[in-house]
Amino acid sequence: MPEEWNLGEGPDYRRKQIAEWIYRKRAASIAEMSNLSAPLRRHLETAYDFTALKLARLQGSGDTTRKLLWELRSGDYVESVLIPASPDLFGGRSGRFTLCLSTQVGCAYGCKFCASGLEGWKRDLTAGEIVAQILETERTANTRVNNLVFMGMGEPLANYANLMRSLHIINAPWGAGIGARHITISTSGLAPQIRELARQPLQIRLALSLHGATDEVRGQIMPVNRKYPLAELLEACAEYQEKKGKMMTLEYILIDGVNDSAEQAEILARHARRLRAKVNLIPYNTVEGLGWQRPGEFAIDRFAAVLRGAKVTTTVRREKGHDIDAACGQLRLKQLKTDAGANRMDG
Repeated sequence: MPEEWNLGEGPDYRRKQIAEWIYRKRAASIAEMSNLSAPLRRHLETAYDFTALKLARLQGSGDTTRKLLWELRSGDYVESVLIPASPDLFGGRSGRFTLCLSTQVGCAYGCKFCASGLEGWKRDLTAGEIVAQILETERTANTRVNNLVFMGMGEPLANYANLMRSLHIINAPWGAGIGARHITISTSGLAPQIRELARQPLQIRLALSLHGATDEVRGQIMPVNRKYPLAELLEACAEYQEKKGKMMTLEYILIDGVNDSAEQAEILARHARRLRAKVNLIPYNTVEGLGWQRPGEFAIDRFAAVLRGAKVTTTVRREKGHDIDAACGQLRLKQLKTDAGANRMDG
């Protein structure tokens, strides 16, 4: 803490005051921090930019899902999605809200069905930019976020250091105060980082974006599978389960004619039983510019029935934001196209 902050009180005292205003009282500006001295408030307003991001666009949905596009100070864009939680959504309960957070600008992993990677990876988000999505969403939506899922833009485990810093702030009593059991990290399958996460003391939930039950199918749509094939990936997940003792989630986006066969469902059921995992089926959200299609309702129900017949806990996420471009990266892509068009006109 700079020496000029120490205006008659110890630095630790000042840090606690400021942290309480930011995280517990959710202050929107330094001017609201009324128990700080006027000289200190003036210094903070001059020396620090209080806002890590600002709302660029808000899209509501008929099912009350809301998608938020944030503009960062650098001029980049990231997205968050606020979802009204149902009893089966990542451990959420009725009346709670789940926020899907981004951890990177763009994504380097190039999943073939995903809009996040269409413009490539640009940079990692800082811990402050990650946490700011929670605070600004609560202000924008006028509601309290109870559950967090790191499954927005980017691969959370590829930004491991900033992810862990943000989790420390989010979980701390002096910070956002969200319990570890209400936080889920979703990964496309970075096996070494999954093992590293298993050694962390926080009881955070893990969700694996599987999307293919065999190397052949998964490799078609997820390039990361070439580096960490299923045998290695599932072994890392088994290690995580052994150390944490928590039920994990296998996320599975259903794509018509690609991974929605009964054979894939049967193999997926074996993986789920091995890991003592539940399966969250996600019918594909159509992305402009990509040729994948959403399966029909019969195919979705048939796939789920195979899993349930094998005694695997299975949920189907239906229409949460399908009408507001809720798939990762879609809103950002639209904004980038809008900005590019405006720049051409200005030129």
